Amino acid sequence: MQTAMTTPITARRLLCGVIVCLLGVTVLSAQEINGRWASTGKLLENGEAQLRILVLKQDGEKLSGSIETLSDTHNVTGSVHGDHFELWGVGWSDVKPFITGELTNNELHGTVWGEPMVARRATAKDVISHQAYIPPPALHKVAYNGLAKTPPMGWNSWNLFAEKVDDQTVRTMADAMVTSGMRDAGYIYINIDDTWEGVRDAKGNLQTNHKFPDMKALADYVHSKGLKIGIYSSPGPRTCAGYPASYGHEEQDANTFAAWGIDYLKYDWCSAGSIYREADLQPIYQKMGDALQATGRPIVYSLCEYGFGSVEKWAPEVSGNLWRTTGDISDKWESMIENIEKQAHTAPYAGPGHWNDPDMLEIGNGHMSGDEYRTHMSLWALTAAPLLAGNDVRTMSDETKSILMNREVIAIDQDALGKQASPTKNGNLETWMKPLADGGVAVGVVNLGSAPATTKVTLKELGLSKQVKSVRDVWAHKEVSFTKGVYTVQIPAHATLMLRVSVD
Repeated sequence: MQTAMTTPITARRLLCGVIVCLLGVTVLSAQEINGRWASTGKLLENGEAQLRILVLKQDGEKLSGSIETLSDTHNVTGSVHGDHFELWGVGWSDVKPFITGELTNNELHGTVWGEPMVARRATAKDVISHQAYIPPPALHKVAYNGLAKTPPMGWNSWNLFAEKVDDQTVRTMADAMVTSGMRDAGYIYINIDDTWEGVRDAKGNLQTNHKFPDMKALADYVHSKGLKIGIYSSPGPRTCAGYPASYGHEEQDANTFAAWGIDYLKYDWCSAGSIYREADLQPIYQKMGDALQATGRPIVYSLCEYGFGSVEKWAPEVSGNLWRTTGDISDKWESMIENIEKQAHTAPYAGPGHWNDPDMLEIGNGHMSGDEYRTHMSLWALTAAPLLAGNDVRTMSDETKSILMNREVIAIDQDALGKQASPTKNGNLETWMKPLADGGVAVGVVNLGSAPATTKVTLKELGLSKQVKSVRDVWAHKEVSFTKGVYTVQIPAHATLMLRVSVD
């Protein structure tokens, strides 16, 4: 096995697999902290037990070491004061430690992201097994699959439901996608994220766990609603949440997905980072690209590897239709803005059939204001990003509906030209301009500040070669006028002015 690739997946995404499922790996009092510690966390939904190994070394009050789970191995750093310890993941941006605890009766008692944990001294039996190393294949180009000519739109289970997603949730969500009008607005994919997996049978076929008793029947139900269905796996041995993934079973799993009627695959790097290096990203994702093509079924291929290795430059070569360019989003203004700012340098690589992905939408999950959610939607549309809702579609407020189903904004995201906007900044005001297929342009001016700000949009800065026919505020749903070539307006804090400029 090669040296593990450092995997700066956000702590939130690791909640189930590499953090919460660490349950019990803590640290000890100063004189006893060195060595290996083991804990068994809660059972996975497929009945497998979670084993976590923590290896720690002390230097004064400083701690260093690593943590290994079914999904990943990651370096840790921390401190110890008497019997109290704290640990951070190396390379994570978290302000608070993700593990804290005390030494009690020669055991480590504490919390992992608020979840209780107990760890004991590891024995020779406390070993996480590893599969044999499989070398990456030689590089070649995988043909474009002809899909996702505009950014995919739909719904994904992770942001709100995480490991609690099940068959009934997916069915009722599919129903709500129809009755709410989401389907008719363009949201057609119902994507099941991690924790659906069972174990492999004697022939190596991956089964579903008890939460999904019949995936083929579920796919048929989703299809009966005029929708498509997506699923989740990883090129490593385990998914982020610790479930069996597609390492060494790429063709077998692709055939299983096709037989079930799957239309979309999200392929998450996760434990592959413990086996392969960054230089291996393209050939490893190529393996599943080949496998999906070989099934003969049209399956949208979504690469989720957090922007490692300049993915935007090679993802189309493996038949990738969209690829993550960022870490995981959370339902916070700062997280949303951080993710979209990382899109700026990727703009030249977006276009029909291949899209940069700043992660799913948090609109309607309750931790941002209406103006902030409208900014969220505006920026995703201006950057031609996939629109994958992550809220409970069954209980949407009128405001959430008005944001997610604003057809004028959706039309900008789905514009056939497929151009991605890039930002220019002026103090707290940031302007994004997106060329459109009809020769016009979409303009978004974001107020990043905490107080209202006045902006002036001039016809000159739009750089249009034809006469302007009309200018429409797509959130106010009304035409606006330029006076002597200038439109002046005040923008509330964290809000966005979004205009569609049409030409003769």
